[in-house]
Amino acid sequence: MKKSRYYLGLNTVWKKREIFRAVTTPTPEDFPQFAAVVGPFTTKRGALFMLHFGVNNPHVVTVADAERLAKANTLGVDFSTLPETING
Repeated sequence: MKKSRYYLGLNTVWKKREIFRAVTTPTPEDFPQFAAVVGPFTTKRGALFMLHFGVNNPHVVTVADAERLAKANTLGVDFSTLPETING
């Protein structure tokens, strides 16, 4: 059985960015609510970092950037308290 991976999707229906899990690479047929998808992320922490700190941030361009910066956690963020959805 394949392990599900974390992805960050831009939901055009609800105008939100949200984290979701998928076993296979997301396609427009499988996830029509998303206009764009970023991932896969190795950890939920990396996906949360991209969701909350990746917008308009030149230091977070790739999935690897988000994973690396989330692991370093120089901001002292408690990732367990961050929501998995953001409006806008």
